[in-house]
Parts: sequence; structure tokens; C-alpha cells
Amino acid sequence: MRSSNPKRPGLEPGLAVRLAAPAILALVLTACSQPTTLDRINQEGVLHVVMHPASTVYYEENGEPSGFEYELVRRFADSLGVELRVEVVDDFPELYQRLDEHHTHLAASGLALTPELRRRYRHGPVYDRSRPVVVYNADVDRPHTPADLISMDIAVRAGSAAEQQLERIRETLPELAWQSESNQDPTELLHRVNKGELDATVINSRELENNQVFFSSVRDGLALSSPRPVGWLLPPEGDGSLMQAARDYFQKIRANGTLAQFEERFFGHLDRLDYVGAKTFTTHLENRLPDYRETFRKAASAHDLDWRLLAAIGYQESHWEPRAVSPTGVRGLMMLTLDTAALIGVKNRLDPEASIWGGARFFRRLHNRIPDNITEPDRTWFALAAYNVGYGHLQDARRLARRDGSNPDRWLDVKEYLPLLAQRKYYTQTRYGYARGYEPVLYTQNIRRYYDVLKWMFPGEDTSVAMTENGVESPLEDPEEQPSRPRKTREQTASGDQRRELRRVSPLL
Repeated sequence: MRSSNPKRPGLEPGLAVRLAAPAILALVLTACSQPTTLDRINQEGVLHVVMHPASTVYYEENGEPSGFEYELVRRFADSLGVELRVEVVDDFPELYQRLDEHHTHLAASGLALTPELRRRYRHGPVYDRSRPVVVYNADVDRPHTPADLISMDIAVRAGSAAEQQLERIRETLPELAWQSESNQDPTELLHRVNKGELDATVINSRELENNQVFFSSVRDGLALSSPRPVGWLLPPEGDGSLMQAARDYFQKIRANGTLAQFEERFFGHLDRLDYVGAKTFTTHLENRLPDYRETFRKAASAHDLDWRLLAAIGYQESHWEPRAVSPTGVRGLMMLTLDTAALIGVKNRLDPEASIWGGARFFRRLHNRIPDNITEPDRTWFALAAYNVGYGHLQDARRLARRDGSNPDRWLDVKEYLPLLAQRKYYTQTRYGYARGYEPVLYTQNIRRYYDVLKWMFPGEDTSVAMTENGVESPLEDPEEQPSRPRKTREQTASGDQRRELRRVSPLL
């Protein structure tokens, strides 16, 4: 019988082990001396993060990066004492590729930790929960079960948690089909559903909460899974140093309230774009406005503005709360950014008088920048939109309108193009890039509503000609502005008590 492990000639027993020991020891020592991932990050002085653009993840506002996920990773980089470098990719497959190829330290994109992703990647601590939700057009039947989706025209983001859930469902419902879109973010998919181009889409619940207020014809329906944990993803292989640093970071920001503060800032801010209720508004009219009414009058008069318009802007911005803070850190009664405050000479944004005068000065500057050929009341609506989203983004929307043959000098037309600035296929063609263009549309709509109530309560008190034509106050609604499917806002679906309260405040509501 042949031995399966014959002795090598001339080699004494145990000699091979003794000869190999120094090499093995050197290998072990070398391995032990290899820098960890965290060591390499500190040596380079850079944390590399991959993200995708979305309203809950990453976007640019006034030329500066922002977003819930962005703020989390920015603070994490600060805690490590290193620079943050973000690579923005268009779709999930590209994001996963960066992880697979170790071209990034982590991915932060509001990613639900599905079973597929847990098997494929390492992940950091859980800091949120979301679930895939079917969102459908109001004109189609509500889906009650996954089987109801078979007959629907559906599109989802390629590689998303929503698509992974649909793939699991298709194992038992092989007839289920959908369009897999690589370069459309949740906002674009919601836009298509809202327009009736799709019957439905599936997005995560956090994206739905953040955007639903902008789409009057979408309804949320069937949840396709229970809430799933959300966390950062790390490449498949690696030591645990960065993961431990992330755990320590999240433990700290949970304990000191920073995480809760971020959640409130980024996921609660859209409430101010919706109607706050008639009783709240009347309470603020009685309890807050008297403190600032004379300042509104003086500041508006000095800048040739209607004080009631200026007060309406202040209410939309802060509900006349002098210590208000926005999701992006702007603050004060008129919500001035640091740059804007410096530009118009406001040293203390939390001083309500300084804030009101600064807001009047800034709005007048914007109003003066609107091209002379744009007449009232559109000129003021354009200036309001610019106050909210920035003059550059307003000009981008006007250029898109002009390119499509619409009237770039008419609010009725331009307000249809502002929302397109949130869609990649449009904002990549613009000078100033991505903007949450739905916000200035609702922002302007709300201010017009508050302004109308203030005009009714304080008639004949216009301190300027800015809102008048031939000495007659312009109406709230343009005569030609009669959309066939008006956007429903909270006051249009208010309870009976709320509607009665509204009518008491103003006969126009």
C-alpha cells in the first residue's frame, strides 16, 4: 500500500516546522502591524462616502450640500477629525459596485437592511426604520393584496429595497411584473404616478412621508413588509475598526439628542408647508402678530412693500416665532441664512426686529431683480419663489419653460416647471442643478392664502404699490388660473369645525 503522506528524503522529523516557524512568526507580526481601516482613514485624512441624490439623503441647496444622511456622515467625519468626500451616484447598482470594489469606506443612502443586503455586506448600527409602500394614482383601484399588483402598471428603482421585496413576492406570484428604472429617484416616480403615467410605484415609507404633500393625486396603500432597519453599508470584507467607530458615534448622538434633532429638522420641516389649521392661525393672529405688527408696517413702508404681504411671508417662514430654526440651519422670524444676513447687514438673526427689517430688505432686492417685463401679481409670486428656493433656481425653471414654448414670464406656467428641478433628467440641463422645486410652489401658494386673510382683516392698509395695478389690489387668484384638478391642501380637506373657523376668519376661505 502506498503511503498518502510519504517522508521527504533527507528531512528530519520536526525540522520543517522549525524551519517554517520564523517565516510564520514574521507573517503574523506583519499582519498584526497592518494599519486598520480607521488608521488608513486617519492617515489620509479623508472619509470616502458614496450616496445617491434623494430628498432624504443628499441634495444641494443654495450651492451647499444638505440632507439627513449627508448631515449624519458629515458629523461622523467631524467626529473622526477628517475631511468628508462624497461621491454621488445615480442608482443603487452603481452604489453597490463601489462597495464591492472597495472604492468607498461606506454607503449612506437611507438603505433598508434587507436580507439580501445583510448577506452581501457588513453594516453599521441601525438608526431608522422604513418599509416598502405601494403608492398608487387616485384614479385607479386601491390595491389590497400583492395579487392586486399583477394588473397594475408599476415602476420601481432598480436595486432598491422595494425591488428586492417585489422579487421575493414574485417567487409566489410569477405573473407579477414591473419596470426597473435605473435613473429615476422616488420624486420622479411619484411625479409619474401623480400624472397618471404609472398606476403605482413602490418606495420606502420615509421617502413617501417626505414627498407626499407635493403630489395631490397619489395615495399610499399596501405596505409590502414590516418596518425594516436602516443603516450604513460597508464593503464585504474588512476589519471592524470603522464599524466600531460608527457604533460609538451613533451611541453618542443618540444619547446627546443630536440624532433626534436631525430627525425633527429633516423629517418634520414639510409640516410648515401644509396648512396648520384655522384655530392655530387665528390664535397666532391674536397672540403673536400684535407684537410685530408695527415693525412689519415700518419695514414694509421703508421698502415699498405691503406690510400684510411681509407678515404673510413671516408667518409661512416661522409662524411669527422669532427663535425658529429651519432644516438647513437658517433661523429667525424671517428665516435668514448666514450669507443672506451678512449681505443685508443683519447681525443677530434671532432679533425679531432685525429679522423683519432684513427680510423686507432681502425681499425687495429679489423683487427688483425680477425682469421688468413681468407684471404684477406674477412679479411678486416670482419673488416669493426666489425667496424660498433661490433666484438662480427660479431662473432655471424659467429657462426650462421658455425651451418648451411655455411663457417664462407667467407664474401659471413657471410653477409647473419648478418641480422638474427635482428630477435628474431636467436638473442636469440647468445652470444651478438640483432643487426641491415643489417647495416654492407650495410656499407661494400658502403665502397667498395668508396674505388674503390679512387683507380681509386689515383692509386698506397697503403700504406700497407692489401688489397693486392702477391703484386696485390684485386678487388672490389670477383670473386665468383655473386648473382642472386643483391640488388639495389641508384646508380643503379640513374638518367641519376647521372650515367654520376659517369662514369666521375670512369669507374667502
